[in-house]
Amino acid sequence: MARMSAADAAIHVLRKEGIDVAFGLPGAAINPFYAAMRRVGGIDHVLARHVEGASHMAEGYTRTKAGNIGVCIGTSGPAGTDMITGLYSASADSIPILCITGQAPSNKLHKEDFQAVDIQAIAGPVTKWAITVLEAAQVPRAFQQAFQLMRSSRPGPVLIDLPIDVQMTEIEFDPDTYEPLPAYKPSASRAQIEKALAMLNASERPLLVAGGGIINADAADLLQDFAELTGVPVIPTLMGWGTVPDDHPLMAGMVGLQTSHRYGNATMLESDFVMGIGNRWANRHTGTLETYTEGRTFVHVDIEPTQIGRIFGPDYGIVSDAKAALELFIEVAREWQSEGRLKDRSAWAESCQERKRTLLRKTHFDDVPVKPQRVYEEMNKVFGRDTRYVSTIGLSQIAGAQFLHVYKPRHWINCGQAGPLGWTIPAALGVCRADPEANVVALSGDYDFQFMLEELAVGAQFNLPYIHVLVNNAYLGLIRQAQRGFDMDYCVQLAFENINCKEINGYGVDHVSVAEGLGCKALRVTRPEDIAPALRRAQELKQEFRVPVVVEVILERVTNISMGTDLGGINEFEALAENLEDAPSSIAALR
Repeated sequence: MARMSAADAAIHVLRKEGIDVAFGLPGAAINPFYAAMRRVGGIDHVLARHVEGASHMAEGYTRTKAGNIGVCIGTSGPAGTDMITGLYSASADSIPILCITGQAPSNKLHKEDFQAVDIQAIAGPVTKWAITVLEAAQVPRAFQQAFQLMRSSRPGPVLIDLPIDVQMTEIEFDPDTYEPLPAYKPSASRAQIEKALAMLNASERPLLVAGGGIINADAADLLQDFAELTGVPVIPTLMGWGTVPDDHPLMAGMVGLQTSHRYGNATMLESDFVMGIGNRWANRHTGTLETYTEGRTFVHVDIEPTQIGRIFGPDYGIVSDAKAALELFIEVAREWQSEGRLKDRSAWAESCQERKRTLLRKTHFDDVPVKPQRVYEEMNKVFGRDTRYVSTIGLSQIAGAQFLHVYKPRHWINCGQAGPLGWTIPAALGVCRADPEANVVALSGDYDFQFMLEELAVGAQFNLPYIHVLVNNAYLGLIRQAQRGFDMDYCVQLAFENINCKEINGYGVDHVSVAEGLGCKALRVTRPEDIAPALRRAQELKQEFRVPVVVEVILERVTNISMGTDLGGINEFEALAENLEDAPSSIAALR
């Protein structure tokens, strides 16, 4: 049997589990692990500028391709605590990432040694498993179990904490015969599927709600096949956006209080049956539950047993992996179709499309400073169907979800439940590392951008090119809009007179100079007619220099983006589209 350090064994396990890149920062307590990574080879490393940034890079990497698991590495103490936000974000969205931290010597954990912290206890609530490994011989099996847990049932993150002495201890381990453990995923029974399909078939105006679990299960094609087979329109959640192309005749629009389409909300209110697959009935999707559920029958299919009934009790629940359930749904539906048992849904689907053609928000504004709606109109014109969008939170993300178009799964990469500011830049870099030839476009407001803008240097250093559309109104825009209910505009202004950049006219931070100082390219736009040329120029710069390219658009200071507290009472603050000229890059106009 081969003898090697526990850290060496861990690297061999990572390679056997398919890991070929990690994001992180070395430090004293994790240096033996880095030495093993260098010695064993086969794992590339992207050096982050902040350990939280490394965790979000790992998230972006995982979210880009089915089967990916992002790995982030940090030293002891604050490195682990810095990664808690990434672990929370991954846990909330069912994203598997592996966080590896160094730790003080095992015999000094109780002595308040330098940077010794009980990261196992801290990380426990936001991971599927967090462990400080105290026996060196357990290290390879801890990693083996971590991968099995991350892939089984509802996916999620794991943290493995390695005391420095444990990393260096020699153990017996044979990497040549190592095999990953099989993952467990629950599957629906045929009887369950037949009952759910019978409930759907008995309805008049059914909808399928497609959640992020469908994308996690790599089952978007199956969802589309099932929708086409039954003729039932699809409502994607924000995390399920892209399961069905936006221009598909059965794509009925997103539903919600913020990230939603007018036609999607209207169609939900017209429905009498809803089958949710791989979704969690998030509050920003449902709004007031009385309005959302009234007069409708619900079936909920989810991989997590305790998710069913968490928000409201469905009329019928099925615990199943989305792919396994959809395979059976298709099998039974085909049998029923051949027997003539499926209803004709064409009239209902056409009524959904009529709403999609007519219930539009206006985007074509010529105002200076620029209205944000115009930015997304131009993005739709310039960026193609293969664009991978990355965003996290704020009015920029909300408006982006209202106006942009997504045509494929994993082409809207969004931090859904947690929504930490600063997530977008590092996540976009993780996406670029996972798919180096992808057309990646990130979307941020100025405050999200400022939270972790130092990570732009990572993109420059490691040639991770993408376009970052930065909409700047020098405000915490979403918080300012929320403060309207408290009759205040308090502590949310980011504007100031920048003594080094008079041309920015009081908008504060000179993002162009900052981006250029970090080794990237940047452009600034102040007029709506200049947005599309700047975006096209950014594409050229990205290809030429292979670095991130920031396109900053100076917006009007105050904009209220459509939102509300109830699906039946969304506040439309701007003028609505009266014709397709008012919304020239809407799906209705592009078809």
